[in-house]
Amino acid sequence: MKISFEKVKKIHLIAVGGMGMGSLAGLLKEKGFEVSGSDANIYPPMSDQLQKLGVRLDEGYRAENLLPRPDLVVVGNAVSKTNPEVVALLQNEIPYCSMPEALKEFFLKGKKSLVVAGTHGKTTTASILSWLLTEASLDPCCFVGGILKNFDRSYRFGNGPYCVTEGDEYDTAFFDKGPKFVHYNPYAVLLGPVEFDHADIYKDLPQVLDAFEKLIGVLPENGLLVASADNPNTISLAKKFKGNVITYGFSPEAQFRAESFSFGPAGGAGPTGTSFRLFKLDQFLGVIESPMMGEHNIQNLLGVIALLLQIGLSLDQMRRGLKTFQGVKRRQEVRGVVSDIVVIDDFAHHPTAIAETLKAIRARYKGYKLWALFEPRSNTSRRNTFQEEFASAFQGADQVVIADLYQPEKIPEGERLDISKLVGSLQIKGIKARFLPTVDEIVATVRQEVSSHSVLLVMSNGGFGGIHDKLLISLGEPSHGGSFHS
Repeated sequence: MKISFEKVKKIHLIAVGGMGMGSLAGLLKEKGFEVSGSDANIYPPMSDQLQKLGVRLDEGYRAENLLPRPDLVVVGNAVSKTNPEVVALLQNEIPYCSMPEALKEFFLKGKKSLVVAGTHGKTTTASILSWLLTEASLDPCCFVGGILKNFDRSYRFGNGPYCVTEGDEYDTAFFDKGPKFVHYNPYAVLLGPVEFDHADIYKDLPQVLDAFEKLIGVLPENGLLVASADNPNTISLAKKFKGNVITYGFSPEAQFRAESFSFGPAGGAGPTGTSFRLFKLDQFLGVIESPMMGEHNIQNLLGVIALLLQIGLSLDQMRRGLKTFQGVKRRQEVRGVVSDIVVIDDFAHHPTAIAETLKAIRARYKGYKLWALFEPRSNTSRRNTFQEEFASAFQGADQVVIADLYQPEKIPEGERLDISKLVGSLQIKGIKARFLPTVDEIVATVRQEVSSHSVLLVMSNGGFGGIHDKLLISLGEPSHGGSFHS
């Protein structure tokens, strides 16, 4: 069906509660469209963001949600063609498109599209890039998979020449099984580490690499590819691009390289004081200070610096922006401190991300006992794809608590992560690990056993039953002798 996008005024989004769809709803609202949306389960922070925007939200999927008739329906990739609203829009011949198509049509046309891609670090990297462009008065449009604290939202509607897009390799919609990021008309691609992920739609690493090859394939030869020199898969992909390639990382072969890392002292919820020496080949460019924790975030920042230098920003402009960068919600976010017990929320769900996050927290909070509280919730982490890798990933923790699989019935029994086996593997390695199925059991156990000078690192790509607030409330009760400081 040919869509007359220029005539569209009313837009409805099916599955609006996801970060990508919710961000699109915000952008559309700010551009002046009349926007509504529906979802089966909308929870914070996206529900809060949409309500503040005045987007009409319909709980549950029903044909009547398409009344009055919209000019266009954006179909999220979380729904199938049997969805009641999808059935209704097809029967009534209402124009529809995917989220990436809508983003391309309404926001990327006429812009220099900066696409951030890779298995790890996309959200943080895209957020830093967005903020530094904003602080440099370049008024970017931004579309990110997390809530930037500086914006208090996951997007920014700007009129400047650049649009920053977090590029996702997940499929686009039930009618388009290709990766989302091929729709984003890249002017430049910042490509971080690439590993196997999304076991529900990709059978192996070669299939994942094929998706990223498609992204490289739509990058024009006069465009720019900024690639991680520390990941062999990324370097292999970069060699397929015939245009300008800039590399970054810790590798001696990287064109932009970081050396001499230092991390701030432990304790509290203040800035980390991370710093490093920046080199371009053998030329020392200066010392860079960052508010973010961990070597992986140094790598994320290196990619941003390499890209921004290519498009004309100075290091002084970037330094000024970094001083005011507040981070991203759910990325090493300190949710509260009670009696020197620090509760941190993080999105980590892939073994590599878990290991790097634990390493970063350990460096930041030297001498603290580190608890890792993990909910296997993503399509990959609920599977046994990384059964052995998870056992290695948690070695940086003193105590490990694994919750029950989220909606295990949606994963075939023979493919599910074996939590008992994982706990046993960790115990063999000398780590105190246990399986506590429910949030209430976890909170009760932590309250009973945790001591001062500890970090509770909560890792899940979902809500985890509100465990963060429940922990803080439990620890802050008078019988515990603590007080709450956000």
